[in-house]
Amino acid sequence: MSYSELTDLWGLLDEFNITIHDETDNVSSVERCVFSFSLSAVLYSLSVLYIFIFLTGLAANAVVVWVNFRTERNRYETHLYILNLAIADLCVVATLPVWVSSLLQHGNWPFGGAMCKITHLVFSMNLFSSIFFLTCMSVDRYLSVALFGDSNSRRKKIVRRLICVLVWLLALAASLPESYFLDAVKTSHSEQTQCKATYPGEREWTAGIQLSFNILGFAIPFPIICLFYILLARALSSSTDPERCLSRKIIFTYIMVFLVCWLPYHGVLLMDTLAILNFLPFSCQLDHFLSVALQLTQCLSLVHCCINPIIYNFINKNYRYDLMKAFIFKYSTKTGLAKLIDASRVSEMEYSAVDSHAPL
Repeated sequence: MSYSELTDLWGLLDEFNITIHDETDNVSSVERCVFSFSLSAVLYSLSVLYIFIFLTGLAANAVVVWVNFRTERNRYETHLYILNLAIADLCVVATLPVWVSSLLQHGNWPFGGAMCKITHLVFSMNLFSSIFFLTCMSVDRYLSVALFGDSNSRRKKIVRRLICVLVWLLALAASLPESYFLDAVKTSHSEQTQCKATYPGEREWTAGIQLSFNILGFAIPFPIICLFYILLARALSSSTDPERCLSRKIIFTYIMVFLVCWLPYHGVLLMDTLAILNFLPFSCQLDHFLSVALQLTQCLSLVHCCINPIIYNFINKNYRYDLMKAFIFKYSTKTGLAKLIDASRVSEMEYSAVDSHAPL
């Protein structure tokens, strides 16, 4: 996903020319497209939505990271993935104010070329990492319950640390190609500077970058997430334990949230790629739809950074205990609340076997 897409909408605020290319990349015709609605309203609405995502995602993920660093989480098999997931989501939303400031200036990029590359690299790398950690977590949870059980815990920790390192390296490698070509350039139709990619072969490179995100961001991760969470749900289906019944419902929540957040964006992105390659016939209506739909669905996809802390942390009662302990426990020794919290914790330990394998 290119974060330069967030500022591309500004160029559509005025009437503009569309150049059509034939199969040999020769100019064949020029058509003038005019928007029939206020793109300024779309731009400012998107800015409000991004600010909301920034504030919500920053607060939720910062709490998750803080609690994980303050409490002993070794009893959770997937603690390391959850911590890295929160860090990745936190870094994604932390870049939003920079791009919102550019949006509010109608796409003008006043921060220079280096900042353009660095901000996009931070955004893209952490976005890929977030998706990859969700995928690793689904596989790890199923394998922990169905195959490995209580096998060598120290060995599993080492393997998980290596996987986390590999995920960050893979995310960096996936983000570098587009970041390399990004720069702050002056547009041909105005005096403004825009953060955008300048590829040697614009159509082919743009299509390739977008297809790579379709594949790495959805086509590979979603089937893996879906498969292993369904297998995990089946592994828990033999139990009548109400805790495990609840866990099965949460598992399907994981799948549906990922699908709802990411499918619209990847569907529109694929349509845009096909249009770039001339597999879809050009029309002003299609161009208008793709221009706005890319912005709206990208905004929806980033909501995932706000939902992840809730479904992977806050609905888990062990995490809620750690949250209470981090904020309340150390201040409650004189009020007797500490004893009450510990008493409730004793009853929850009955389910520690389930939580140690597949914390949901």
